[in-house]
Amino acid sequence: MDYQKILEDIYQEILPFASIGRQADYIPALAKTDPDQFGMCLKTVTGETYEIMQSDTRFSIQSIAKVFALAMGLSLKGEDLWKNVGKEPSGTAFNSMIQLEMEKGMPRNPFINAGAIVIADLLLSELEDAEAGFLGFIRALAGNDTIDYNMEVAISERENGYLNAAIANLLKYYGTISNDIEKVLMFYFKMCSVEMSCRELANAFLAFTNHTSFEYAGYRLSSSRIKRLNAVMQTCGFYDEAGEFSYLVGLPGKSGVGGGIVAIHPLRYSVAVWSPRLNSKGNSVMGIKALELLTTYTQESIF
Repeated sequence: MDYQKILEDIYQEILPFASIGRQADYIPALAKTDPDQFGMCLKTVTGETYEIMQSDTRFSIQSIAKVFALAMGLSLKGEDLWKNVGKEPSGTAFNSMIQLEMEKGMPRNPFINAGAIVIADLLLSELEDAEAGFLGFIRALAGNDTIDYNMEVAISERENGYLNAAIANLLKYYGTISNDIEKVLMFYFKMCSVEMSCRELANAFLAFTNHTSFEYAGYRLSSSRIKRLNAVMQTCGFYDEAGEFSYLVGLPGKSGVGGGIVAIHPLRYSVAVWSPRLNSKGNSVMGIKALELLTTYTQESIF
């Protein structure tokens, strides 16, 4: 499979979509991002790397970080993790409170904001230094010790994170989180602020692609548990557009409002794409189109 030519052909075909959508300007620090950027990187489990455009430009990974947090949580707590968060698609916006209140503080899944805040609380309870531990885990997955939090983004999100603060307070009211609300929120915003490139993300997600063994920075997951994590990405990784992504692309994946998307073809490759312009659901316009074309050109998906 000539993946390099496929990536180059994909880029030419998606150029008409380059001006559609807008970056996540409700977060002031992200509003500064040049929206007219694009990067894509595909890494195979056998070690080949294929990339185009700004594949080595770092950006705020935002909700993609929730996959790393879930992997850590599963390693630490196993099936007990699911006592405070579900595995079902939400069918509502990633920052919606309506469902959370109706279901008495039990988030539908770990990838909506409420669920990720619950996982952040779990990590704070289980780890002596959750912030250092989270960063160390990502660095180990990506093989790069220079990956870091962007405090400008984290502070910007905290200063404007009224809805997330309301979600955290509702979770605290129902007893779903146990730590100090401000501490949980700041850790959550720091997780989302982590900056990585497409190349680094594709490398990090190889661990979830080649699920025959998983041990990084002291965290271990069985092959069976990694496959289940992939299943949650498939059904919940794109909020209320998860069904559309499955229909168009047919790969497990996770998006972030920084414009990044990572997807995997189990036992074959991981692929990361970045374009800051988002659709109304908060997913990258060019990113989704690029991945749709990838599985169309290769005629390979999990289905």
